[in-house]
Amino acid sequence: MKWHDGLSTLNDDYDGYILDLWGVVHNGVQPYPGVLECLQRLREAGRRVVLLSNAPRRTATVEPNLRRMGVSADLYDAIMTSGECTHRMLSSRDDPWFAALGRRMIHLGPEKDVDVYAGLDLDVVTDPAHADFVLNTGPDAELGEEDIAPYLPLLERCAVHGLPMICANPDQQVIRGTQRLICAGAMAGWYAEHGRDVRWIGKPYPEVYGLALSLLDVPRDRVLALGDALATDMRGAATVGIDGCWVLGGIHQEMLGGSWAQGRNPDYDLAVEEATAAGLAPVACVPSLRW
Repeated sequence: MKWHDGLSTLNDDYDGYILDLWGVVHNGVQPYPGVLECLQRLREAGRRVVLLSNAPRRTATVEPNLRRMGVSADLYDAIMTSGECTHRMLSSRDDPWFAALGRRMIHLGPEKDVDVYAGLDLDVVTDPAHADFVLNTGPDAELGEEDIAPYLPLLERCAVHGLPMICANPDQQVIRGTQRLICAGAMAGWYAEHGRDVRWIGKPYPEVYGLALSLLDVPRDRVLALGDALATDMRGAATVGIDGCWVLGGIHQEMLGGSWAQGRNPDYDLAVEEATAAGLAPVACVPSLRW
């Protein structure tokens, strides 16, 4: 894994980029410093850019939020999300696991995520005894977003009835501004640890990468995937056989000794140790998404 101060020293080797959103492009509130300039430089160089997120929402919902942050549609070619992938797999039922699901569904998640299943032939129920499966899109702000405890009663009832779970966001946690919040992956992890069937949709699993790569339309050996999470972004790139670049200034920044507030880059040697311990070998790392 080679250290680069920005993408300018990598750009000649790649024609297309898959960029994570939360932790790379923005922090849930605003873009990170240097991101908009970097995206503009990539566009000026004629590079293709697909934004790939584990957001449990469809792309049509994600795009306006990006625009409000100043990430305009002219800075990238397309967006793919785990929510979009989940919607398509629920709709087509081409996958044997999805084909075996019934039509009665419990939604474990906030109202803002209903577009994942809106318009599909599904009956939304609230009692696990009357459900065929559970769709997990993450915590609800009203119940709390920092701990899974408020969700355990429903999870336990779903587990008692043996409901298979779709996890539409494999992330365990995310940083919004400076606050760490749990994601759907934290609840799905509990469910799997208690012996129940979980189908994970999103990074690092291959289905969502297949859709992203089709949108990118660049040979795989000319694609670079950038992300801040080892377990999802870098493992996902390795799983589908594309080069990965670890963005150190996101979810792992504190662990790596970096600080946005103090202008301190994460420690490179420690980053190498962490990647190696995880059995991963990204081709490069950068402090943040900058040119």
